[in-house]
Amino acid sequence: MPGIKISVIGAGSIAWSATLIRDLCLTPSLYGSTISFMDINEERLNLVYDFARRYASEVKASFKFEKTMDRRKSIEDADFVINTALARGHGYYEKMRSICEEYGYYRGINSVEWNMVSDYHTIWGYYQFKLMMDVAKDVEDLSPEAWLFLLANPVFEGTTLLSRETRVKVIGLCHGHLGYSEIAETIGLDPDKVGFECIGFNHLIWLTKFRYEDRDAYPLIDEWIEKDSERYWRSWRRKQRSPFDIQMSPAAVDMYRCYGLYPVGDTVRGGTWKYHWNLRVKKGWFGPTGGPDSEIGWKMYLDRHEEWMNKAISAIRDEATPLTQLLPPRKSRESIVPIMESITNDRRDVYQVNVTNLGVIPGIPDNVAVEIPVEIDGKGIHRIGVERLPKRIMNYVIYPRLMRMEWALEAFLEGGRDTLFDWVIVDVRTNSTRQANGVIDALLSIPENEEMAKHFR
Repeated sequence: MPGIKISVIGAGSIAWSATLIRDLCLTPSLYGSTISFMDINEERLNLVYDFARRYASEVKASFKFEKTMDRRKSIEDADFVINTALARGHGYYEKMRSICEEYGYYRGINSVEWNMVSDYHTIWGYYQFKLMMDVAKDVEDLSPEAWLFLLANPVFEGTTLLSRETRVKVIGLCHGHLGYSEIAETIGLDPDKVGFECIGFNHLIWLTKFRYEDRDAYPLIDEWIEKDSERYWRSWRRKQRSPFDIQMSPAAVDMYRCYGLYPVGDTVRGGTWKYHWNLRVKKGWFGPTGGPDSEIGWKMYLDRHEEWMNKAISAIRDEATPLTQLLPPRKSRESIVPIMESITNDRRDVYQVNVTNLGVIPGIPDNVAVEIPVEIDGKGIHRIGVERLPKRIMNYVIYPRLMRMEWALEAFLEGGRDTLFDWVIVDVRTNSTRQANGVIDALLSIPENEEMAKHFR
């Protein structure tokens, strides 16, 4: 038995922690390990702890579970630290978004070109970046050889920040690249027979390789667009499965036509203001909900998240009903447990991760986090060669997004009101200096932002 220690920071996120627990319990090679759950919400922490003990018992998995509200205690002597925490929670950020909209900034000042994702907070992410740094500093101090997995958004900014400002071994993780399988299924291919490569920045990755039975399958995407897309969209608009059902949307196809490669996963949620001016425009590109980041789609996500959480809480408190009825014992497609297994047991495999570039994608600085496939084993990360991104994507997508990342990190690290003003004044929605100063004053004046206001004064 390996006897490793896994620290989970922000474990009170029941939906995510339940998936992690299930995947761990279905991985016998990690049995005997200690799982330390940490959260500042004691009630949620207790629920996750109870879920873990019961689920492990039901599937006969052998782990030692611990719970604590002391972050340093959880991190101490850990082999792996997982940060999934959202500082201050969704309610805080929705309040910030509402203030911005009063000043004419639809969906908030974080919504800018190529970053429309509703929980990907950057320029107003002061507390989130601070929490990320605090966790990483604890790892440096208490478990310097541990791997830190960053699952909390913004993964692009966060992985870059921690890689530059700390000595921790950080890996950013996201599952957006799995959108390749939806592309394959929609055009009639078996995803298990598809070979693919997606590279770029987190939430901004492009399909550089798409092969089926060892042949280039891009022509099959082109054929579907020409012959079947309109019929597909007519049906899709009548019965869109969820706000996140956008991988084959008109927006995705338009991005492919504009930039030369197909966008994958959360990339489709971004784009320029062409797709996002208002709800009517969003509906045209992303279907009747306006996509996951419209006022309709995001509310549906938050409501469904709360609904699932309440269902999970009821199941945990009902000891008569097996938890495997809530979450059947089937492994998810999340990569975090397989990665820990590869490192712990020295089993080399290929994973999609966010790590510093170090020359892998030409044209991107070495100290910027990129999302790429890598090989991982007991010796760590082994970068592998990837395709070159087209000039049009580099110039019109990658470089603008890179600039926004650098601005956001500068604002967090250096502070000062000018870093906020410079962000807002170039926004296409800004009509005057008065408007820009007004939204900044309003955001910094709420009680929750007292510390943030000192940083940006």
